[in-house]
Amino acid sequence: MLRAGIVGLPNVGKSTLFNAVTRTRKAQAANYPFCTIEPNNGIVTVPDDRLDKLSAISKSQKLVPAVFEFVDIAGLVKGASTGEGLGNQFLTHIREVDAIIQVVRCFEDDDIHHVSGTVDPVRDIEVVTTELVLADLGAIQKRKDKNVKAARGGDKQAKAELDLIVKLEPHLDSGKPAIMLEVTPDEKAVLKSFFLLTGKPTLFACNVAEKELANPDGNPHVKAVREYVKTHLNTEAVVISAQIESDLVDLNEDEQREYLTSLGVKESGVGVLIRAAYHLLGLRTYFTTGEKETRAWTIHAGDKAPAAAGVIHSDFERGFIAAECTAYEELVKLGSFAKAREAGRLRIEGKEYVVQDGDVLEFRFNV
Repeated sequence: MLRAGIVGLPNVGKSTLFNAVTRTRKAQAANYPFCTIEPNNGIVTVPDDRLDKLSAISKSQKLVPAVFEFVDIAGLVKGASTGEGLGNQFLTHIREVDAIIQVVRCFEDDDIHHVSGTVDPVRDIEVVTTELVLADLGAIQKRKDKNVKAARGGDKQAKAELDLIVKLEPHLDSGKPAIMLEVTPDEKAVLKSFFLLTGKPTLFACNVAEKELANPDGNPHVKAVREYVKTHLNTEAVVISAQIESDLVDLNEDEQREYLTSLGVKESGVGVLIRAAYHLLGLRTYFTTGEKETRAWTIHAGDKAPAAAGVIHSDFERGFIAAECTAYEELVKLGSFAKAREAGRLRIEGKEYVVQDGDVLEFRFNV
C-alpha cells in the first residue's frame, strides 16, 4: 500500500490533521514542539460519490471504498539535515513514504506557539525544502564518492549515476528539489534509484482558521503559498482547517453536514486533500459492482487490464482473457447494464487496454 507522509514545522497542525483524515485520536496534538516523535500510521478512505450511484444501480448490499495510508511524521526545524531537533529520525521517516503532504500554518493565533515567532508560510516552506535539499546533497555526495572508482573501471551503471549526479548537484545546490530537474526517461529511472527526499511528489496543505475556510482566497497567506508553490515547486496547494476537521471526527454524517453548512462550507477540506494526495501518488480507481457489493479498486495510472485484474486476485491476471468495460458516466447516464448493452456502450477490451479512472469492469479469466 502506498503511503503519504504528513510533514512540516512543529505546531502547524500536522497531528490534528492526521487525526482528522484517519478519523482517529492516534496522534498526540499539543501546543509544543516535537509532541510527535514516533510516526503514526493510519488507513485513509478516499471519498468517492461514484460508489453510491453505482450501488443504487446494482442495489448492492455493501460499499467498499478505495484506501491508502497516511503517516504523521515528527516536526522538522532548521538544521534538521545536520541532526537538529529530531532531524535524523524525521528524514529517515520521510524516506520511507511515497509522497509528501507538507502542512503550512496560514492562521494567526497568539495562543499557539510558532517555532519562528511569526506566521510566514512561504518562509516555512523554504526552511523545510532547504533541509531536504541539504540532506539530498549529502546523500549524492556519498554516492558520487562510492561510484568514482567503479566508473573509471568501466562500470556502465556507475558512470550513468555519476553523469546524473554532475547534472543534479548544481540543481540541488541552487535550492531546487530533485523532482524539478529535467531528465530523460533513462535518467529518470536512475534518479528514482537514488531515493531522494526532494524526488518525492509533494502537495501543500494550507491550514487556516475555522472562520476562513469558507473564503480562503481572502487569506493573504494562502494566496502567497499558492503562488510560491506553483512558480517555485511546480505543484499545488489545497486549503484545510485542521481544527474544523478535528471537531468533525466525533460527529455523525448528518451532524457533520449541519456543522459545515453553518460555516458556509459544502465539503470538508479533508476530502479534497485526500483525493489530491491519491492522485499525487499516481493512483486511479476502477469499479466492480453487483448485488453483493460495489467496490473501488486502486491501480496506478497507465496500468493495463491484466494488471488491474491482478489487484482483485493474482489468478485474474494470470488467466486474463478479456474485460467487459463501460465508463462510469455512461453507465449512470443510461441507468442500467442492460440499457448500456443495448446502446453498445459495453465494450470488450483485451490485454493492451489501459484502464481509465472511473471504468466499471467485469473480468473474464481462465486458470
